[in-house]
Amino acid sequence: MRVMNQAEVPEKDFPLRDDIRLLGRILGDTIREQEGEEVFGLVESVRQTSIRFHRDDDAAARQELESLLNGMTPRQTTRIIRAFSYFSHLANIAEDQHHIRRTRAHDLAGSAPRPGTIGHALNRAFEAGIPADRLRAFFAEALICPVLTAHPTEVRRKSSLNRELDLAHLLAAREHSRMTPDEEAACDEAMRRAVVTLWQTSLLRWTKRTVIDEVQNGASFYDQTFLRELPRFYALLEDRLAAADPSWKGEEVPPFLRMGSWIGGDRDGNPFVQADIVAQALKIQGTHALSFYLEELHALGGELSLNRRNVPFSDALRELADRSPDRSPNRQDEPYRRAITGIYARLAATARGLGHAEVLRHAVGEAPPYAEAAELKAELDVIHDSLMKNGSAILARGRLRYLRHAVAVFGFHMAGLDLRQNSDVHERTVADLLEAAAPGTAYRELDEEARIALLLKELKTARPLVSAFVDYSEETLSELAILRTAAEAHRRYGAASVPNSIISKADGVSDILEVALLLREVGLLRPLDGVLSVNIVPLFETIEDLRNSTGIMDRLLGIPQYQRFLESRGNIQEVMLGYSDSNKDGGFVTSGWELYKAEIGLVEVFRRHGVRLRLFHGRGGSVGRGGGPSYQAILAQPGGAVQGQIRITEQGETISGKYSNAEVGRRNLETLAAATLEATLLQPDRAAPREDYLATMEELSAHAFGAYRDLVYGTEGFENYFWESTVITEIAGLNIGSRPSSRKKTRSIEDLRAIPWVFSWAQCRLMLPGWYGFGSAIQAYLADHPDDGTDTLKAMYKDWPFFQTLLSNMDMVLAKSNIAIASRYAELVTDADLRHRVFNRIRTEWQASVDALLTITGQEVLLESNPLLARSIRNRFPYLDPLNHVQVELLKRYRTNVAEEYVLRGIQLTINGIAAGLRNSG
Repeated sequence: MRVMNQAEVPEKDFPLRDDIRLLGRILGDTIREQEGEEVFGLVESVRQTSIRFHRDDDAAARQELESLLNGMTPRQTTRIIRAFSYFSHLANIAEDQHHIRRTRAHDLAGSAPRPGTIGHALNRAFEAGIPADRLRAFFAEALICPVLTAHPTEVRRKSSLNRELDLAHLLAAREHSRMTPDEEAACDEAMRRAVVTLWQTSLLRWTKRTVIDEVQNGASFYDQTFLRELPRFYALLEDRLAAADPSWKGEEVPPFLRMGSWIGGDRDGNPFVQADIVAQALKIQGTHALSFYLEELHALGGELSLNRRNVPFSDALRELADRSPDRSPNRQDEPYRRAITGIYARLAATARGLGHAEVLRHAVGEAPPYAEAAELKAELDVIHDSLMKNGSAILARGRLRYLRHAVAVFGFHMAGLDLRQNSDVHERTVADLLEAAAPGTAYRELDEEARIALLLKELKTARPLVSAFVDYSEETLSELAILRTAAEAHRRYGAASVPNSIISKADGVSDILEVALLLREVGLLRPLDGVLSVNIVPLFETIEDLRNSTGIMDRLLGIPQYQRFLESRGNIQEVMLGYSDSNKDGGFVTSGWELYKAEIGLVEVFRRHGVRLRLFHGRGGSVGRGGGPSYQAILAQPGGAVQGQIRITEQGETISGKYSNAEVGRRNLETLAAATLEATLLQPDRAAPREDYLATMEELSAHAFGAYRDLVYGTEGFENYFWESTVITEIAGLNIGSRPSSRKKTRSIEDLRAIPWVFSWAQCRLMLPGWYGFGSAIQAYLADHPDDGTDTLKAMYKDWPFFQTLLSNMDMVLAKSNIAIASRYAELVTDADLRHRVFNRIRTEWQASVDALLTITGQEVLLESNPLLARSIRNRFPYLDPLNHVQVELLKRYRTNVAEEYVLRGIQLTINGIAAGLRNSG
């Protein structure tokens, strides 16, 4: 694969090049100062040799590089790993800042809004003649929800991430302001201070993360991004609407874009998530939200010092001020301040009542707590309305505006915490309850139809099954305790605090009805009233489950009792689609195709039943787990699949990559909103793909499925090849998260979780889950269609967004893979015959996939149509390859029972550095 040389760097990317050079120079100076000239010289030798090898594909340079790396002492090895790992992290910071720089350059130049921005989406809507009432209906009915999950392949400590954020802010300051020489010197010194701190800080955590650690980590992204940037997004949207159509002036957009979380509620395979953890997660979230509101109210009180003698105010504002416990004579002529101190006192009482006393400042006096967040919003609205009507509109557009939006979006709960559990656990729990209530029921021995009949009979009555006088299994008691905690959360924080119960491995109607029965036991379903307080969400994960999903939902939606429950949920049913397990089960091509077909089928089933479909996409950070650009992915959905309602998981290191930087985070949120608006309003009835395209894709999927299954599940010894040629064993011992890496204590690939499966292949630079089977599929298809096969495939790529996105994502992973480096990992396999058999197949398939992709897309080289990613690879891969080489050598030592502590720690450091260099790898 050809790599652009330095002379091909476009002028617009010179600032990025300069930032990378600056950060690299500071890192080099730090290494020289902290480790001495010898280590610095070795780092420089490795760096220059690796760059020369990449630039010239020089075999002599490669041999020199390997000789340098193999000749290092243990101490030198550790320093080299840290140096090149930190370079990847610093390059990520520079790239993020360059994205911001380019966006600002377009804005300053008055360029038309670019795809992925809300401005572009609104312009398209206006040009298409979408009336204002239809736009209002969209915002009123829409729900767009990114959901943070506790699947971190990000293994660094938060302290390291904070220093990197400092560097990002300092780079931005250099960019945005004209500094005096003293100011520039101070900025440079601050950058050097941050890099020295990074160098002296441990890159990784050396203790196992707990679930609460994960909750705290997830909550920190609200402090730095979501609590501030989502309100700013709403303000931007309102201003753009008002600028385009005066009828929007002064109108507030409903909170259609909200946040969700699995962290602390996802107990599928995680034995550490118990009722107390769910309660703690909810409390931590509430603490962050209430603390933010109190701080903002304190600041707002300092700003709104308006004197009643200088400005009129509304009667409602007067009443609000008079109810305040603030009796200070200093503020008697300042009604807005008194109103705010009264609101503060009520919010403080609310925090106290909810058990969040740690967030409090001193309130001016006692006041009644709020029953719900809507009451707080209503009182803030009183201040807003008075300012707007009495000549102070400009004051209403500042901190108050953002705070009002924050309260509307985040409430007292901050993020909706989903519950998730495996259907097998629900089945055992229901069986335990039924057997105790009616001995001899033998629920688990019943077939599907008998189960459905029994569950529907139970759901006709409000009579509980649970008795205080029965000894249930520990698992049953745990499940009931968690659901009771959810019910208590509804009473304390509101129904939005725990909105969904997700069923992993759903493969029948009974799986959904079992959850309904369990919800009844804790009052979250009142069958006589027909009120369901939590969405019941089946998750279809495997290829077989995806194929059966339309039949299951058709049967479920045809049940009158369940229809009645749905009416209380706004006649909306959510369905979650699993990208990770379907990929591990059937390969990238078949997974993508079966997901697409399932969506088409679900759209038709829901349309027939008159129920609104909300799809929840379980997309991971890597392409192998459904990752890739969100904008293109949403627009590539089949017609009718996006009906203004969509939820998407944010997983792995993509959470910190997308949301650590506040401005980058806001733009990522904006992209989700823009894509959903366009998909809903501008292509709701997109015509189905041509029949020959569908038939072709079915053929390709069948061939790809056969090739993938034959390698992964049909090749004798493949499991051994996987465990020996990748870092899966060492990843299992790394402190990545609280969840075990396998569902069971086996080496079976079926039992392995998708994250370590994908992450392991990324580490050895094969990215196999993101492309394997494609080359074989294209070869077989062209053999069957020698005359017109190539033309058909090219037409599909040109005309069909689904196929474009499929190949674009594959282009990304194939470019990030490196078959030469992967061959080094294959050498770790002890069985020579197995090694040659499997790796030769993989190498042949990789080449076939690259050739096929280039032929169909018309590219001469990979990523020719994605110059931004090509630039990223060009900048970072010479610094990544040495980490792979060192990792292989350390794995050899570790697996020959070399017990030195530096070996395992060195491996773990290389895992971090390689993940940082690849970015979306987990």
